[in-house]
Amino acid sequence: MKRFLTIALLFGFTLISSQLTAQKFGYIDSEYILNKHPDYKTVQQELEKLSNAWKKEAQDLDAEIKEMYVQLKAEEVLLTEEMYQKRLGEIREKEKQSQEFNSRIFGINGQYFQKQAELLQPLQSKIYDAIERVSRKNNLAVLFDKASVPSGIIYTDPRHDYSEFVLDELGIEDNN
Repeated sequence: MKRFLTIALLFGFTLISSQLTAQKFGYIDSEYILNKHPDYKTVQQELEKLSNAWKKEAQDLDAEIKEMYVQLKAEEVLLTEEMYQKRLGEIREKEKQSQEFNSRIFGINGQYFQKQAELLQPLQSKIYDAIERVSRKNNLAVLFDKASVPSGIIYTDPRHDYSEFVLDELGIEDNN
């Protein structure tokens, strides 16, 4: 009997302590949240305007280079070797300028990505703050992002999706 009581008490303490240390998990879909946020559409439109202007500038440079090649080909028989090489050098210099422009604008640390980060940073901060408040309100130990590329989430139960709570925290209503 004493042994049974000891085992029962041990089991009871184990059960209580496991419930006290149990951690609550949830997930959100940051893409869904971003697409529902009205400021995100504004940021996307502004980025698209900038991108289109820069793309046009790049296309104009490429068109200018093509035109220079066409002119060179048309006048090739009339030019001396020295004049031909000089023109070819000018074309190559223009190609170099075009590549530098594309790299400066659309490269890894280019102006486009810097502008994107600059415009998205305030919005991401708002969303992160809302995520933090939702996590605290719901006593979540871990909140995963379903939309992140290497998330490792294979299955999600919709009961644990806190995306709508984050939208509510941001004051955004779902119109669906």
